[in-house]
Amino acid sequence: MPFCRGCRLVALACVAALAASGCSGLGDKLNPFNWFGSSSGNKPAELREIKASLALNASWRANIAASGQFAFVPAVTTETLYAAGANGTLAAFDMANGTQKWRIQADKEGLSAGVGVFDDTIVVATIKGDVLAFDAKGVAKWKAQVSSEVLAPPLVTPAAVLVRSNDNRIFAFAPADGKRLWVYERTAPALVLRSFGGLSASSEAVYAGFPGGKLVSLDSINGTLRWEGTVALPKGATELERIADVTSSPVISSRDVCAVAYQGRAACFDINNGQQLWTRDISSFMGLTYDARYVFVSDERSALVALARGTGSSLWKQDALAYRTLSAPLSLSRAVIAGDYQGVVHAFSREDGTLIGRTQTDGSAITAPPVPFAGTGRDMFFVQTRSGGLFAFSL
Repeated sequence: MPFCRGCRLVALACVAALAASGCSGLGDKLNPFNWFGSSSGNKPAELREIKASLALNASWRANIAASGQFAFVPAVTTETLYAAGANGTLAAFDMANGTQKWRIQADKEGLSAGVGVFDDTIVVATIKGDVLAFDAKGVAKWKAQVSSEVLAPPLVTPAAVLVRSNDNRIFAFAPADGKRLWVYERTAPALVLRSFGGLSASSEAVYAGFPGGKLVSLDSINGTLRWEGTVALPKGATELERIADVTSSPVISSRDVCAVAYQGRAACFDINNGQQLWTRDISSFMGLTYDARYVFVSDERSALVALARGTGSSLWKQDALAYRTLSAPLSLSRAVIAGDYQGVVHAFSREDGTLIGRTQTDGSAITAPPVPFAGTGRDMFFVQTRSGGLFAFSL
């Protein structure tokens, strides 16, 4: 099916109308992160006092441009954090103290996705489908073009720069010069969600979720399909009810890959052959993460749910933050970290879901997952807010 931007906007409007108590106009509902947050008909839970047993220590704070209707994710290397904003800004910050190393105008018309980084290649993208690569000093390396807008952060590996366009295509470019290596594409249902779901990769394969509840594994060398798995099956009488899109990035380990669908299920598959290991009914737009024992999901009502890694059985559910639009979670040490629509960072006990820590940022939404960093001898993570705040925390 040919790409239809209008079809995507119609789907977006319908879902926003469904989630909201009324629809007086699209407005800020063009941002899908508002569908289940403060703009919906469900009042977000008020924060109650908690007995904090884990300190979220602020290490440093910096600023980049606001995200607008997009979801920018900072990227880290051993010494540097890279961040971008919707006005076209790309900047590098010292990991140790947040000092700005450099700041450039990557694109004068603005950016829509980023940041991807590996070694000395930093990549961002635009709503027009421009893919822009820079070196570690902010000097332009190359520019490439994909077939439509880019909303998901590019994924940079030693072998390729992987970019997902919003018309269900995945492009691979050579990191050195931007030469196109391969393209994978597939058709989509009549109605799909406008999402920011990205890619994951191992040395052999690239993993991506798609509308209709599908998860695919592609050969990293040539982009051919290795296997396809079903995360969720569309069901319902109307096209709106049948939306079952994988809207967040899959998570992978050496043995399995897991994903979750909106109006669908969470599922894990054998990473080698795609055999389904387990499924669990749950709906999520933001996504999931896992560690050695658990899978953690931020569901559509902003409850944090823990499932057994091996079987998918339900272990605990924490719904004290209902409708606060929790970001995808991060499992770090003994805690699970997530941000909300007011820029509050929450820490949950990974063992039972108890709220054990909380801290403020700048009051604007944290829509992207917290980004971990473990190279300092202590557990650190970073968040980027919609207003452009960059915050480093340690446990």
